Amino acid sequence: MDPSNGQASVTDSMAVRFGTDGDDGLEVVDTVERRRYSLELAGASAPIESSPDRFRFPVDAAVSVETNAIVLPTAIAVYVRDGDGAMLAETGQFANERFPNGTYSLELCAPVKLYVRVRSSVQITADANEMRIEFPERTTITVGARSKHDQPAGTITTTDDPEDVMAAVSALGSALKTTSPERSYPTLRGHPPTIERGEQLSIPETLSPPDTGIRIELPPDYRYVYVVSSLAYYLGATVDPGEEARIVTDSGYTHPLGTGEEFEREVERTLKRTFFLDCLTRTEGLYPIDLHERRALEDRLDVDFATLYDQSLAAQLEAYLEVPYETIEPQLPEWKLTSHVTPTADNVEMLPFLVNDLAVIRTPAVQRVPASRTETVAVEGFLRNSERSGSATAAVQQPSAESYVEPETADSLEQTWVGQEMPMGASKATPEAYRNRLGREQSSGEIEIVVVCNDAEMDEERGLVDSVYGSREELAFDVRIHRDLRTAELAAVLETDADFLHYIGHIEPGGFECPDGRLDATGLDRVGVDAFLLNGCRSYDQGMALIDGGAIGGIVTLTDVINTGAVSIGTDLSRLLNCGFPLRAALEVAKDESVVGEQYIVVGDGGMTIAQPEGGTPCLCEVERRGEEYEVSMKAFVNSHDGIGSLIRPELEGDDGYYLNSGYIDTFRLSSDELDGFLYRTMPVRINGELRWSDDLSNETP
Repeated sequence: MDPSNGQASVTDSMAVRFGTDGDDGLEVVDTVERRRYSLELAGASAPIESSPDRFRFPVDAAVSVETNAIVLPTAIAVYVRDGDGAMLAETGQFANERFPNGTYSLELCAPVKLYVRVRSSVQITADANEMRIEFPERTTITVGARSKHDQPAGTITTTDDPEDVMAAVSALGSALKTTSPERSYPTLRGHPPTIERGEQLSIPETLSPPDTGIRIELPPDYRYVYVVSSLAYYLGATVDPGEEARIVTDSGYTHPLGTGEEFEREVERTLKRTFFLDCLTRTEGLYPIDLHERRALEDRLDVDFATLYDQSLAAQLEAYLEVPYETIEPQLPEWKLTSHVTPTADNVEMLPFLVNDLAVIRTPAVQRVPASRTETVAVEGFLRNSERSGSATAAVQQPSAESYVEPETADSLEQTWVGQEMPMGASKATPEAYRNRLGREQSSGEIEIVVVCNDAEMDEERGLVDSVYGSREELAFDVRIHRDLRTAELAAVLETDADFLHYIGHIEPGGFECPDGRLDATGLDRVGVDAFLLNGCRSYDQGMALIDGGAIGGIVTLTDVINTGAVSIGTDLSRLLNCGFPLRAALEVAKDESVVGEQYIVVGDGGMTIAQPEGGTPCLCEVERRGEEYEVSMKAFVNSHDGIGSLIRPELEGDDGYYLNSGYIDTFRLSSDELDGFLYRTMPVRINGELRWSDDLSNETP
């Protein structure tokens, strides 16, 4: 029995655990990613542990059980394959499929990856809210599950010599699980090995890059090497010293990458072009789905995808680079992350974590911003938002001795800064945060949320967030509320393990304000909270102290913030995080709704999520009325669980197509009834420029 949730455990796997949930319930928990999913098995026998080797795809644990039907609490994508692995169909919402007696493998795209093996005839039906997989009689099925978490396979040590760094970057591609176009799926890329600085270059033999016949030649300089890291990893390419920047294949094909700013732009375009065309080519392989982007471009591309699929990676790359970028640009997914990395030796340790996100990497010259600039940005943001909301202006204070930078804007969902400075308009990433995530303890228990209110003037926010955290019926939460904590009490809270801390109160760079004095997080014995929102003035320094002490990521403020604005953004952030938005994405959405939004940034690992989204990828919808219909635009925010390259399918009756899951998806014309069905899940909805929530709209017409 698992004492954390009162459910009997069936399997002993560390990464995935199966447990019984009531008489007919089977719950599967990803203990690393803290995700769970429940199946209802009609008339089921007691599940028994089974061998994971029975599945074509890798699984961490499996159970066998007799049942008449599997009932899923949500309508999800299901890929149906025959006994030889050939794909027969893909189903989802509003499915109605029948398969004759035979051996089948069903791949269930749930929050935890699930596979079902069965020998029987099968019927799959679904409406907007539920899916049923039925068998004509009580049948033995085997259910397998796999965690999407992926640990680095080893560590590379490099000196500060740029040529040694090139060798280290060459080994990042060793993590690729395939060199076929399917590596555009995040689960088939693998986490790159970590990098440490040392006295000599040391690359374990197990971390040899794949033999793809591709190399990238560069001048031996950090500015060049850092920028190509994601591209080299994705291509499985070696990075070698050369007089000019170019890609070279074993066939003699060369592709120049240019110099200066042109070099960075061309590397970015090559990464996006190769990745995107792989996504189109892979529809000829294991997952022959109807992909919207391929359908939109196929008549404009002189590409034989079926033939290209079976060619080598180098041959595919050569073909891709002949496709004009302007042809595919309108259909490219909005990239998840652009990272601005100062080209210094100490930042080499961040590369594997950025590469894991396939980040576009830039190495800008540091443009320092006077501290007075933060006041200007704060006031501009305040005036812009107050004009919309009708609120009065107020003075905004700022620290006077910090080192600020303002990275150049990029056309990506999120931006991050890697360097010593304090960024404006981007998150602040550190390798310590990502290492903390790799060392995160496994748990199959409840999501532990701690809310601390140490400021009576902001008690309104505490009351609002109380009703948000833990409101998801399908997830188990443990929400603890504290008020007016003294320094020793707050220290105990910060040192105790918890998934998320929402702190409301006064903070100075030197510590948290408590009734009996000030608590400086740099003096804590340990930090137990994984992620946090420090909703108080100038909380940046204390947030960084929490990261240094063991936290993974958090949201902090750069300057003083007025209470009304802080309450607004704190409430919106709590709802977004509760819906499964990662820290960076949640802030990107919320900051546009608050008078002080520009004063908040993410520190640490901005891809950290507190709760799993109801669907695979969290989305923001914008709704506008057009006569008797509604125009609905969808924007998807990639998370670390379903990374760039995953798929999303709008749950609309009659639309069976898939889209790549990053950025703007599409715009749909819906009737009032169709809109109600589309918004049945809790999600943020922007109507007339105002952020609302779908469950608040159920009884009203937008």
